[in-house]
Amino acid sequence: MKIEGKNPVRELLASKKTIEKLYVLDGTTDKDIRQFIAEAKKMHAKIEFVDKKVLDKLSATGHHQGIIAESNNFKYTELDEVLQKNKDKVLVLLDGLEDPHNLGSVIRVAECVGADGVIIPSRNSVVVNETVIRVSAGASSYVPVVKVVNLNTTIKELKQNGFWIFGADMDGEVMYNANLTGNVALVIGAEGGGLSKLTKELCDQVVSIPMRGKVNSLNASVSAGILLYEAYRQRSK
Repeated sequence: MKIEGKNPVRELLASKKTIEKLYVLDGTTDKDIRQFIAEAKKMHAKIEFVDKKVLDKLSATGHHQGIIAESNNFKYTELDEVLQKNKDKVLVLLDGLEDPHNLGSVIRVAECVGADGVIIPSRNSVVVNETVIRVSAGASSYVPVVKVVNLNTTIKELKQNGFWIFGADMDGEVMYNANLTGNVALVIGAEGGGLSKLTKELCDQVVSIPMRGKVNSLNASVSAGILLYEAYRQRSK
């Protein structure tokens, strides 16, 4: 898996995850990149200096900023590891999200508010790839991402572990009236389709984001961000 750009590479290095190789623009004088090279050498990563054409060819985004790291495949976290944390937890469950940009954005905001994990199903869903890592701006190195076989089975397991499940849907109760403290799981539906019927029925409460405009829906990652920050606000009192 290739991680591109200075900020994602910086966070990858800080996370101490294994880097196999660092592709660097030959002749660079960028202070940040020179520091990355020094840190990568301490980790015994291979350093390869290449010209811009090579980096452009390796890049999937066109925004490599003169550096690309090649790391082991992304390591998902087991749900049990997340549940073992001895504190009230906030999790985000994504019901069939397909856009890697949305997943990357959700992971990024989850890290910003100190959420404890993002859960995705293994089928009919986006996975963590280079785009997700880039959009997350390095947050994917810190936020546990759990891949589960069945999201609805996971919801039932979370309930057994003391979680209250909140589904996001436009016909729900306004989010300000919901108690988002304690062990909370926020379920966000797919782009366009929203929550699947069974998943919605499994939620303890369905909440909505108040809107005044003529457009009656929000991007999935925006919805997740608003709900996460409302949970953060309530828990900070």
